[in-house]
Amino acid sequence: MIRRLEWARLSSEERAALLRRAESDLDDYVDAAAAIVAAVREEGDAALVRFAREFDRADISAAGLRVSEEEIRAAHRDADSELVESLRFAAENIRTFHRLQMPDAFRMHEVRGGVFAGERAHPLGVVGCYVPRGKGAFPSVFLMTTVPARVAEVERVVVLTPPGPDGRADHATLVAAHEVGGVEIYLAGGAQAVAAAAYGTETVPRCEKIVGPGSPWVGAAKRLLGHMIDTATPAGPSEAIIFADDSADGALAAMDLLVEAEHGPDSSAYLVTTSAAVADAAIATLPRLWDAMTDERVKYTRAVLGGDYGGVLIVPDLATAYGFINDYAPEHLEILSRDPFSHLGAIRNAGEVLLGSHTPVPLGNFVLGPNAVLPTGGAARRASPLSVHDYLRRSSVGYVTPGAYSEMARHAEYLARYEGFSAHGNAVSSLRREIMKSDEDGG
Repeated sequence: MIRRLEWARLSSEERAALLRRAESDLDDYVDAAAAIVAAVREEGDAALVRFAREFDRADISAAGLRVSEEEIRAAHRDADSELVESLRFAAENIRTFHRLQMPDAFRMHEVRGGVFAGERAHPLGVVGCYVPRGKGAFPSVFLMTTVPARVAEVERVVVLTPPGPDGRADHATLVAAHEVGGVEIYLAGGAQAVAAAAYGTETVPRCEKIVGPGSPWVGAAKRLLGHMIDTATPAGPSEAIIFADDSADGALAAMDLLVEAEHGPDSSAYLVTTSAAVADAAIATLPRLWDAMTDERVKYTRAVLGGDYGGVLIVPDLATAYGFINDYAPEHLEILSRDPFSHLGAIRNAGEVLLGSHTPVPLGNFVLGPNAVLPTGGAARRASPLSVHDYLRRSSVGYVTPGAYSEMARHAEYLARYEGFSAHGNAVSSLRREIMKSDEDGG
C-alpha cells in the first residue's frame, strides 16, 4: 500500500511527477467564492450571519459576531491547567524568537562621505489573522499569527475564525487569546472572512493584510481580493520531506513521515533516503505506528503515502537527494542523520529545516519558536515563513550634507536629463543653487 520508489528506475516524466502537490484547483471555487465576496461587500454583517448559518450551521446574530472580553476571560478561567501551561510555554518561545527578528526602529548608514541613507520601520495598522477550524481546533495557528503581530506592535490585531455549531469560537483559541492579550476575535470563516477583512463590515474592521492558512475557499477569496488586501505567505495543504541518510533510524523516519501526512488526504509527504535498508525499515514500522493512531488519521496517512503525493523515495547518492529536495522546496524538511549540520549547506529551498532526531516536525509546529505558517506548493523557492517582517512596513530615509551635495547633484542631473526629465534635472541644477543662495542671503 505504500509507494516505494527507486529514483534510478524512474523516467524523467515520473521524476517530474513527484514534484506535484495536491494543491487545490482554486478555479473550481472562484465563481462561488465571488458570489460570497460580493454579498459581504454589499450586505456586511447580514451576509456574515447568513453564511454562518448556511456553512457553519451556527445560529448567531450580528451582535454576536465579535467575541466579548468576558467570554475570553471565562474560557481561560475554566480551562484545563495543562492546556494553559502548554499554550503559555509555546507563546513564550514564539514571542522570544520573533522579538529577536525585530529590526531596529530606525537606522542610518553613511553610504558615501556626507551621504546618509537608512530605514524606519513602522507597524501595520490593522492585520487580520485567519485561524481555521474545519478539521479541528488550531490554537497553535492563533499563536503563530497573533504573537508576532503583537511583537511588531500592530495597532489592531483582528482574528477571524469560523463559529462552531454552538455559535461560539473554539475554546482553546479563546484560552490562547487570553494568553496573548490585545486581540479582537470575530466569528467568520471561509471566503466570507477574507471578504470581511478586505472590505470591512459594520462590525469587522477593514484590514490592510490577512495572514494564516485556510481552506480552498479562503484561497479563492484571497485570489479575488488580492487588489484590496495583502494576502501574505501562500499556505496550502501540509507537506513534508523527511530526509534520512544511511546513519538514520528507519523506524524514527517512519514515525516522522506520518506527522504532516495525517493532516488530510490532500497532504504531501515523502521519506527521501540514500539507504534501501532505512527505507525498508521505515515501511516495516508503519503498521505498528498505525495501531497507535485514530482511524481517521490512519485513513489520511494511508491515502497520502499510497497515493500520488507521497511515499518512500530511494536515491542513489546525496547529490540526488539534495537536488530533489531543492526542486521540491518543501514546507517542512526534517534531516535525520548523526551529523545533520553536514547536510544543511546543500539545502537552498525549504520553508523550515529541522535538524536531528530531537527536532521533529511537531516541535516546529507548536513550541520551537520559529513561525509554523510556512510557504507550500513549492513557494519556498521564492517566499519565506511568516515573521514579524510581515507585520511591518519600511520607509526609506535619506540625508545629504551640504559638503556632499555638489557631487551627488551633478550625477543626478546628468541621469535626469538623459532620461528626459527636465523638472528632475532642474531640481538639482544651478537653478537650485541660485534659489538656495538667495534664501541664505535673505532675498
